[in-house]
Amino acid sequence: MAGIADKLDKAYEDKPLTELVDAPVDALQGVSPGDAEHLEAAFNIKTIGDLGRNKYFLWAQSIAKLAE
Repeated sequence: MAGIADKLDKAYEDKPLTELVDAPVDALQGVSPGDAEHLEAAFNIKTIGDLGRNKYFLWAQSIAKLAE
């Protein structure tokens, strides 16, 4: 998983993508448990997969890419 491991907390670096998608969002480096609580409260985001599929984040990413 070149390029992915350095974006995860140590405990998740060797997990396959099929497991990472169900990992808690705070498995991502830089996302604290408190951040994860806020994401869950605001957007019902509990996992990395939820974050990656969230329509608001996808819309924002599309807008940012189109603006480039």
